[in-house]
Amino acid sequence: MHVFAKCENFTTSRELRAIGLYPYFQPIEESCDTTVVINGERKVMAGSNNYMGLTHDPRILEAAREALIRYGSGNTGSRFLNGNLDLHDQLEHELAAFVGKEAALVFSTGYLTNLGTLSALIGRNDTVFVDKLDHACIQDGARLSFGRVQRFNHGDYEKLGAMLAAEKEGRGKLIAVDGVYSMEGDLADLPTLVRLRAEHGAGLMVDDAHSLGVVGPEGNGTAAHFGLTDEVDLITGTFSKSFASIGGFVAGTDTICEYLRNNARALIFSASMPPAAVATVLKALEIIREEPERREHLWKNTRKMMEGFRAIGFEIGPTETPIIPVLVGPMEKTFRFWRELFDAGVFTNPVVPPAVPEGSCRLRTSYMATHTDEQLDFVLECIERIGKKLQVV
Repeated sequence: MHVFAKCENFTTSRELRAIGLYPYFQPIEESCDTTVVINGERKVMAGSNNYMGLTHDPRILEAAREALIRYGSGNTGSRFLNGNLDLHDQLEHELAAFVGKEAALVFSTGYLTNLGTLSALIGRNDTVFVDKLDHACIQDGARLSFGRVQRFNHGDYEKLGAMLAAEKEGRGKLIAVDGVYSMEGDLADLPTLVRLRAEHGAGLMVDDAHSLGVVGPEGNGTAAHFGLTDEVDLITGTFSKSFASIGGFVAGTDTICEYLRNNARALIFSASMPPAAVATVLKALEIIREEPERREHLWKNTRKMMEGFRAIGFEIGPTETPIIPVLVGPMEKTFRFWRELFDAGVFTNPVVPPAVPEGSCRLRTSYMATHTDEQLDFVLECIERIGKKLQVV
């Protein structure tokens, strides 16, 4: 078979486009936090990870502008060589303090953070244990390592314990989980994971991509939420959500971060975060620390939408966060639900396998601190009307 035959045989996206049900790669012409313009039509954005609503904050834009003028548009090299700015070092220091760790290391994206961390740490004599619903960057980082990969069903910590107990003596063990699961909105059970870590001499890594800014007493993540920061060895995160930018980081001990600084290929061989992006994160971190009322408003909006969906009769699963999935089931009905909502003026994200298990297709909705009550009421009204029409409820 020719190497490109798989491309020629892939017709699904074209077929969906032909019937107007292809939902992805929608070209946004204009954005203003809670609304976007697509094809000249304004829609309420109910599918963004901009939890703190900071992407258009004037203070953020000014910080980015100043960095752009001072440092230029890019660094034209990796941090290992010519692309390391004083801004990168400052951000690492502030992030480590924010999540309660000794040191931090900044990567160019959140995806590269987990890819680089896991592939560098897990060697031939190590095993990494991953939840089957962990984000793709954890799954891929584990696969790129030279170690053994053990996967357990989502939240099945009894099975995880059995796997850890069965591992050969002398092998290094690392448990890698999401703090908040991006398609379910539920939190990892860190108290149980910390217990398993101690019982089996394992390390524990928590990806706080969807947690930072959102959960924890200061928005400082899942470990802080449970009061277990010292028992979690590594905390990773991304800047593409609450921090209104792009990039990522890992935080832990100074010795781990120094090892990764000199051995993580995803860091050494990638160009560094551009200056404006780093400055954006620094300003966002300042705002998150100094304006707790922003997070409080996010949780007010979250409670309103959870209660609203449940009152209508939608199944939203075990979510505990601003990520609120509306479970639909069949793929075609999910795409039709998305299309009618889109035409009505609501932007959501249809999620289908392999991102979720077969038969559990859903519309992933997510909310911001800056959504107004009027916008949220509009989303609820549209989803209720169309959901009943399509017999989802």
